[in-house]
Amino acid sequence: MLTGHVGKEGPNACTYAAAWASQAVGDPLPIPPRNKALVGSAHTEGAVNPPHVFIGGLLVDARPLYSPHPSQEPTSGKGRKRWAGGGGVEMAAPLRIQSDWAQALRKDEGEAWLSCHPPGKPSLYGSLTCQGIGLDGIPEVTASEGFIVNEISKKSIHISCPKESTSSKFLAPYTTFSRIHTKSITCLDISSGGGLGVSSSTDGTMKIWQASNGELRRVLEGHVFDVNCCRFFPSGLVVLSGGMDAQLKIWSAEDAGCVVTFKGHKGGILDTAIVDRGRNVVSGSRDGTARLWDCGRSACLGVLADCGSSINGVAVGAADNSINLGSPEQMPSEREVGTEAKMLLLAREDKKLQCLGLQSRQPVFLFIGSDAFNCCTFLSGFLLLAGTQDGNIYQLDVRSPRAPVQIIHRSGAPVLSLLSFRDGFIASQGSHMGETDLRMLSRQSCTTLPAF
Repeated sequence: MLTGHVGKEGPNACTYAAAWASQAVGDPLPIPPRNKALVGSAHTEGAVNPPHVFIGGLLVDARPLYSPHPSQEPTSGKGRKRWAGGGGVEMAAPLRIQSDWAQALRKDEGEAWLSCHPPGKPSLYGSLTCQGIGLDGIPEVTASEGFIVNEISKKSIHISCPKESTSSKFLAPYTTFSRIHTKSITCLDISSGGGLGVSSSTDGTMKIWQASNGELRRVLEGHVFDVNCCRFFPSGLVVLSGGMDAQLKIWSAEDAGCVVTFKGHKGGILDTAIVDRGRNVVSGSRDGTARLWDCGRSACLGVLADCGSSINGVAVGAADNSINLGSPEQMPSEREVGTEAKMLLLAREDKKLQCLGLQSRQPVFLFIGSDAFNCCTFLSGFLLLAGTQDGNIYQLDVRSPRAPVQIIHRSGAPVLSLLSFRDGFIASQGSHMGETDLRMLSRQSCTTLPAF
């Protein structure tokens, strides 16, 4: 949430399917501020499982790839209202499965739990049992009453719950890297060529590693406190990071040197976006401002917005020709490169989703949601997604933003990251109870996509 740059502008965002991590068992650290700046990955803060990076193949027809035992799940959640006007709320019955099901079911009589959670109804619990391993190396698996195993391979299993008319295909991790960090991973990105990964953690480190095997390549040291967000520039040779020290830094992936430090924010930086090839970058902060920066001169080109509320997520996207972005009140600086005909989207803590012209700084729309907006991304020149703390994913059309195209609601867990991918998108949800879901969904509906 990775062939091609996985920034929120990246059109070709996922050869590696996803990555996520959760905090070590018994870790007494407080839950960090809600930084939802994940790029191409799911993000869990204050969860209760060991920190791992999972790299997989293309994420297709997949809802939860990981979740805790049902005893850890919250019994209730906010945001189960239907909205009057606009698109309806899509509410399905999520299926969940034991996180290490692929390993558990490769043993004779091995078992893994699964569950179904219909909104407003009691949850259904069951189990999968391995009856043996076939000559092709694929386990023969049966499900307990109420569930059906439709299909199984070495790396996936398709389960249905007929009573609730729901099904999910679960993908096993392609690779697991468990030694990169010692605590919760807060952000992850993969370089444009797919060769390198960069990740930040609540253990206070930011590291560059080989995407093929997890081998550590560089440790990026310089932020005073936690690093909230990190991403590669399109070149794959430079990294942009933002931290709780209110600093934005640019690093060389080749020698780990910090080549630029931007100062100006008065609060922690929660998300960033790279404009075109990277001569300008955008940052959003807890101080309520979004700023545009000139990388060549290490200077702030201006405050794009002053919201009076934390900006949890930012996204930059090219605007459709039919959208009026307004005209700048002053002549843009010659140092602004690639800002013309671009939209800036801000996911705010005060339940507002704000869109403005990146070059003009003129408002395009202001939408009020059901709870704090944590993340946002563009699907096209006029379609966008934004996720809230109470589990809603809003799809909006910039040309008519008053009413959502649709509101997708799978659980009350906060939506932590969104990533456009092919004809759909990848969404991650997590809660402080340890629940983490990573799903790929169709843009037109919330049905899962067919495997390929």
